[in-house]
Amino acid sequence: MPNYQAPLRDLRFVMDEMLDYPAHYAGLPGGEEASPYVVAAILEEGARFAREVLLPLNQSGDKEGCLLEGGEVKAPKGFKAAYAQYVEGGWPSLAANPAHGGQGLPPSLAMVLNEMVCATNLAWGMYPGLSHGAADALRHHGTEAQQATYLTKLVEGTWTGTMCLTEPHCGTDLGLIKTRALPSDDGAYAITGTKIFISAGEHDLAENIVHLVLAKLPDAPEGSRGISLFVVPKYLPDDAGEPGERNGVVCGSLEHKMGIHGNATCVMNFDGAKGFLVGKPNKGLACMFTMMNAARIGVGIQGLGLTEASFQNALAYARDRLQMRALDGAKAPEKPADPIIVHPDVRRMLLTQKAFAEGGRMLVLYAAQMIDIVEHGGNAAEKERAETLLGLLTPIVKAFLTEVGFEATNEGVQVFGGHGFIQEWGMEQLVRDARITRLYEGTTGIQALDLLGRKVLMSQGESLKVFTREIHKFCEAEEGNSELAEFVRPLAKLNREWGEMTMAIGMKAMSDREEVGAASVDYLMYAGYVTLAYLFARAAKQARVALSESTQEAAFYRAKLDTARFYYQRLMPRTRAHKAAIEAGAEPLMAISAEDFGLGFEI
Repeated sequence: MPNYQAPLRDLRFVMDEMLDYPAHYAGLPGGEEASPYVVAAILEEGARFAREVLLPLNQSGDKEGCLLEGGEVKAPKGFKAAYAQYVEGGWPSLAANPAHGGQGLPPSLAMVLNEMVCATNLAWGMYPGLSHGAADALRHHGTEAQQATYLTKLVEGTWTGTMCLTEPHCGTDLGLIKTRALPSDDGAYAITGTKIFISAGEHDLAENIVHLVLAKLPDAPEGSRGISLFVVPKYLPDDAGEPGERNGVVCGSLEHKMGIHGNATCVMNFDGAKGFLVGKPNKGLACMFTMMNAARIGVGIQGLGLTEASFQNALAYARDRLQMRALDGAKAPEKPADPIIVHPDVRRMLLTQKAFAEGGRMLVLYAAQMIDIVEHGGNAAEKERAETLLGLLTPIVKAFLTEVGFEATNEGVQVFGGHGFIQEWGMEQLVRDARITRLYEGTTGIQALDLLGRKVLMSQGESLKVFTREIHKFCEAEEGNSELAEFVRPLAKLNREWGEMTMAIGMKAMSDREEVGAASVDYLMYAGYVTLAYLFARAAKQARVALSESTQEAAFYRAKLDTARFYYQRLMPRTRAHKAAIEAGAEPLMAISAEDFGLGFEI
């Protein structure tokens, strides 16, 4: 079975030393509850729960999968008991509003716990995962009656939530949905249609499941302008607010998937199910975006958690596995061969995983601060800036961290060699589980269009400037620091190039809109590498400060500098390839004829 230890020391470095979370929490209304003592206790207990409760169920849940009988789904053995412990421990309510039964702690604290959950049992973590987003959607857009009925149950975890968007004939293009909502005399709606790929759509972990469903009213406009949002519970709440009559929604089948076998990914059939309108008619997509944005950050954290899990196990194996001698002479002459960690290519793979894990953690926690400010900050100007930054960073968190997360889990298998390809070690499961993260909640291509098209170009680059100005100020402040020159100088050059390249894409797109689509994925990856470069430069600065002030934990801080150097010298140069691909433009993609594709029809 794979092993896992929550990276508490690295979390403390990023939270306490680099991003100054203690001051950040103290500046939030009500943030005094998140004292360093409370935060440390939560992190340690979360680490224990992930390691002792969730990790032992990961491989067994993958092998057993879910069972569908008569429309009812049974999760793998142990999942229900683990969920009961999760609820009993108060984890679902950690960052929720006290008015709805929550503990009122900052959202960022729950996100840290989420990394541990994703690293130890991604499939299990998906059962409670969407409940937070469902609660947020109802908190922002639901009526008082809907909030009274559903929010407390979702917050305490006795009910879970889902997000029902995709249909057999449409994925991202939700304007094509066919699910219909017919008004009833009692003010409710009869929801009829089929939704697919619904994570945790049916299960036996909680006593009720609250589906948030996109559907169209009879007089709805065409396309995405005609989408409405409805809350459709599995069991209709009775007068006491407890599960009552069974609603007309059932699981028709379970998807047979490449990974995340322990989670019930369902085809959900709505047959005149009673639903209740959330928000205004035909404004459902805007309401659902509240949930979708939270889910996108959550999927980025999944990529991070799997990266960390793969790295930890690959590192342990590389220290133990004996294979060949080092090229410059034996490193362990008392043994029949050297541990494979002495070989340069194994180190390349391990350091790639390490850099993406540590860089991804910095990115998530940086974005998490923005979420805290948006949700709880008191200053209007700070909130506006945080919201702009969060909008820019969300597609990067989601897509970049899942792309490099999949790379990292593949490198983990490679470190193990043939042993990584068999089930025993659990490394191949990490790859299979990681693959979905690049797809759901919007593929990498969709996130890239959101970043370049909506967030950057539609704002005339203003959202990007908020971030690049921050990077510029950091580089300007450290320009005379010779100890940081190896980081600051290339970062400043990349930061300028980012702005110039964005302007060039915008100019080309004025005459050919295909240029945006052609450039978008490379642009997102470029943006991800530059963003991590900025955060590694900040980490290097903090490590230098710590080394100058004390000799304690010198090895930890030297490792921070070494990882930053590896990132700058071996990973950041990937930006050159992405820049070259962007500059090649749309022509190499769009000029290929149908005949060249061998399709026999025009495209």
